[in-house]
Amino acid sequence: MTAQQDTPPSRDGLFRTKTVEQSIRDTEEPEHALRKSLSALDLTVFGVGVIIGTGIFVLTGKVAKETAGPATALAFVVAGVVCALAALCYAEFASTVPVAGSAYTFSYASLGELVAWIIGWDLVLEFALGTAVVAVGWSGYVRSLMDNFGWHMPEALSGTDVAEGFGFDILAFALVLVLTVVLVLGMKLSARVTSVVVAIKIVVVLIVIVAGLFFVKAANYSPFIPEAEPQESGTGLTAPLVQLMFGYAPTNFGVMGIFTAASIVFFAFIGFDVVATAAEETKIPQRDMPRGILASLFICTVLYVAVSLVVTGMEHYTELSVEAPLADAFKAVGHPVYAGLISFGAAIGLTTVCLILLLGQTRVFFAMSRDGLLPRFFSKTHPKFGTPYRPTVLLGVIIAVVAGFTSINELATLVNIGTLFAFVVVALGVLVLRRTRPDLHRAFRTPWVPLVPLLSVAASVWLMLNLPAETWLRFAVWMALGVIVYFAYGRGHSRLNDPADR
Repeated sequence: MTAQQDTPPSRDGLFRTKTVEQSIRDTEEPEHALRKSLSALDLTVFGVGVIIGTGIFVLTGKVAKETAGPATALAFVVAGVVCALAALCYAEFASTVPVAGSAYTFSYASLGELVAWIIGWDLVLEFALGTAVVAVGWSGYVRSLMDNFGWHMPEALSGTDVAEGFGFDILAFALVLVLTVVLVLGMKLSARVTSVVVAIKIVVVLIVIVAGLFFVKAANYSPFIPEAEPQESGTGLTAPLVQLMFGYAPTNFGVMGIFTAASIVFFAFIGFDVVATAAEETKIPQRDMPRGILASLFICTVLYVAVSLVVTGMEHYTELSVEAPLADAFKAVGHPVYAGLISFGAAIGLTTVCLILLLGQTRVFFAMSRDGLLPRFFSKTHPKFGTPYRPTVLLGVIIAVVAGFTSINELATLVNIGTLFAFVVVALGVLVLRRTRPDLHRAFRTPWVPLVPLLSVAASVWLMLNLPAETWLRFAVWMALGVIVYFAYGRGHSRLNDPADR
C-alpha cells in the first residue's frame, strides 16, 4: 500500500477519523478476526429474510384500505426507490470498507468518531428493539397456530399483553436464545438456517400470489387512485413532527396519498441495511456486497407490489379488513385454508427477521468494542467458530429477557427513526469520503454523486418528519444518554488515543 493511499487519520477533536486502511488492518488481527464464509447468494438471502416479514401479509391491505387504495402498488414502488437511493450509498461503502459495523464503521472513516459513536449507539437500540418486537410478534403467530390445533399456552406464559397480572412470553424468550446459539456456532450455519427458512417463506408468498390471481376481479381496481380525502390530524406529541413545525397535514388517497402511503410502507423494507453488517464475513465483499444489497431489495419490491395488486384485486379496497386483510380476503372468496397458510408463512418469516436483526446488532457492538469505544473484552472471537461470541451471548440474553417480560409495541417506531437516521449518515458519508479520499479504490461507485446521496438524505429526512413528535423525543433522550456514555467511557478508551495504533 502506498504512502499516498494510507492517509494518516485525524486524531484530534471530536471528529477524528479512523482510516479505511486501519479499519481493514484491524480485521486481520487473529483474536479479533471474523471468519469469511458468505457469498452473494447468502447475502441476498439475508436481505430477503429480514425484509419479508408480517408487512407483506398485513401492511399491504391496511394501507390499501386506509391510505391509497389499489395505488398501494405504486406506493411500494416509491418506497422501493427511496430505499434504492440509500442502498446505492450502502453498496459503495460496504465494498470500499468491508468491515463489520455497517453505518458505524462507514461513519468512523468519513464523518469522525463522535458521529460514529452516535450512529453505533443508534444501531444498537434499533436492532435490539427490532429483535424483541419481532420475537413477540412471532410468538403471537405461533400461539395462534397452536390454538388452531387445540393446543393452548397458559396465560402466564403468553406475554404481558395476554396475561392478567404476571406475564412472561416464554416462546419469544426461547426463540431469541435458540437464535443466539445459532449465531455463536457460526455464520455459515446461520446462512444455511436462513436459506431454508427464506425458501419456505418465499414459497408461501408465491402460493398466495398465484392462488389469489384466480380470484382477482378487474372491477376492484376501479378507481385505481381514489379521490383524495383529508387525513385526521393528530394533536400534541402524537402529531407528525412536520405538522407541528409547518402545519402540513398529509392526505389519504389521491396522488398525494400515494406518497403518504409510501411513508408507511417504507417501513416494510427496513432491514436491508443489516446486510452491510456482514461485510467482514463475506468472501469477496467488493463484488458480493453490492449484489446482495441491491438484489434483495429488488426481489422484495417485486413481491410487495405483486401481493398488493392481488389483495386489492380480490376484494375492493373499501371492504378489506385491517387486522388480517390478505387472510380475510381468501376467507371472503371461500378459501379459509389459505388464511392458515398465511399465518404459517408469517411465523416462519419472522424467525429469519429476528435472526438477522440479532446478527446486525452483535456485529455493530463487536466493531465498537474492537475500536475501544466499548470494552475490548467483547471484541475477541471464538477460537473454533470465529464468531463474536461474547457480545452475541450478552445481547442475546438481554434481548430474550426484554422480549419475555415487556410489551414494547409503542417503542417500535424507534426502530424506524433509527434506520432513517442511519440512511442519512451513510449518504452524507459517501459525499465526505469522495472529497477527502478520492484516491480510494471503490469496487462499486454510487452513480450520479452528489445527486443520489442528496436525494437519499432528502427522502429519509422527509419520512422522519412524518413520524410522531413523541418518537423524536424518545430518540433524543436515547441519543443524549449515548453522548454521556461516550464522554464517560468511549472517548478515553478509544484506540485512536494509543500511539501503537497510529
